[in-house]
Amino acid sequence: MKVSRIAVAGALAGASVLVLSGPAFAHVSVSAEGAAAKGGYATVNFKVPNERDNASTTKLEVSFPTDHPLASVMPQPVDGWTVKVTTSKLAKPLEMHGEKISEAVSKVTWTATGKGVEPGFFQKFPLSLGQLPEDTDELVFKALQTYSDKEVVRWIEVQEDGAEEPDNPAPVLALSAATEGHHGGASTAEEPAEQAAAKTTTTVAEPADSSDTTARVLGVVGIVVGVAGVAFGVLAGRRRTTV
Repeated sequence: MKVSRIAVAGALAGASVLVLSGPAFAHVSVSAEGAAAKGGYATVNFKVPNERDNASTTKLEVSFPTDHPLASVMPQPVDGWTVKVTTSKLAKPLEMHGEKISEAVSKVTWTATGKGVEPGFFQKFPLSLGQLPEDTDELVFKALQTYSDKEVVRWIEVQEDGAEEPDNPAPVLALSAATEGHHGGASTAEEPAEQAAAKTTTTVAEPADSSDTTARVLGVVGIVVGVAGVAFGVLAGRRRTTV
């Protein structure tokens, strides 16, 4: 009885933890692949989980900040989805690489051509953004998530300093400090990433070789020990037979 009560209590506690933690990870979010440095360019992913058991996510609309407009937004194709980039006139033109930009992206919309994001799954929607602003630490996007049953969830609430996370928080992209040469464009941001990848490959490969060698040595030792054990058993059997 005590064991069953403990099991039931543990199951209830685990369920309550899942229920309480659900809103913390189930909302639409945005994150950068690598660094999103001020004044540079970055590739970001909008992550869209499906929160419903009986409907699929069929549309995602992301509105871009008007206080820090972005002139360059390039989507990456996503299988099973179409994408539309909407631009709007700027009240104050931007200057980028010596040229004045009078329009900036105001919204990006992804629409499913098939089943969309089904229950129990999530989808990432990649974008290349630039030039990132230098006078803010973050960019706040507002997203609308539409389900196949026509329900629309508005991820538009802005997190206030010192306050609890809202029920429907807007996706926020944190910007890191500007790096040297960030005005050179995307190529300056890609070189360190390639170097880091090469270092990572080397670091991972070395333990793999050593572990393979160790495995072979242990295999040989195991065979030797096994043979010795068989020989010992045979000798022991002969001694008993002799006696």
